[in-house]
Amino acid sequence: MRLRRQRGEQLFYDLGDTVGLYAFLIGKKAPLVLILPGGGYGDVCSFVEGFSTAARFNELGFNAVIGQYHVGKAAHYPAPQEDVAAILSFVFSHAEKWQVDMKNYVVCGFSAGGHVAGCWGVAKLGYEKYALPKPAALFLCYPVLTMGEKTHAGSRALFLGKEAEDKALQREWSVEERVDATYPPTFLWQCTQDDTVPFENSLMMKAALERAGVPLEFMPVEGTKHGWGVAKNTPAEDWTDRAAKFYHTILEGEKA
Repeated sequence: MRLRRQRGEQLFYDLGDTVGLYAFLIGKKAPLVLILPGGGYGDVCSFVEGFSTAARFNELGFNAVIGQYHVGKAAHYPAPQEDVAAILSFVFSHAEKWQVDMKNYVVCGFSAGGHVAGCWGVAKLGYEKYALPKPAALFLCYPVLTMGEKTHAGSRALFLGKEAEDKALQREWSVEERVDATYPPTFLWQCTQDDTVPFENSLMMKAALERAGVPLEFMPVEGTKHGWGVAKNTPAEDWTDRAAKFYHTILEGEKA
């Protein structure tokens, strides 16, 4: 990043009111990965889950952007989904200049950012509602997905606010409850004894995707850790390679 700044490249694009994006472009026509770091809807942990992940996906042949979305009291639904729409609209408006493939983009979310990404894959909560293209795939990394019993309580409290105990609203914003056959192909990984977000989030999502017949790669990792990001030098360090391979396999299948 320091070298890029020294070359005079713009890294951050401010979309106003704490929303924006960091651009990691590779200088040639390539698909886009939108990275949504976690932080329990109280923060956006770009240093831990954004920058190194974006650099890694650059190495794997993707353009990458890191999305900064509303957090804290401002994270109340549907603000994060509106933020994703604003970020993607901005990127797509620069698609020719940035050499971004608009048709086959990925949304990659970590922890609470995984909830933002997961909701984006639900047509009526995400991409279709905002008249934007459907993602070619989702990469969900130790994600918060349910707003029900097995949720991450802090994420639910900020996202649903005063209505956090409303059962109907919990179901509406529980990704695993909204999966159907139109849901994007999904790469999903999490530590089996995750000490922050219950592993049941991933298990329920896996079951929902399988019931709906949605292409899925599930990568359970032995351990208790949460917040590994790119996960270098951990038991999960190959997740980026596996996710990229999953993505290319999906596209090849669509062309066949």
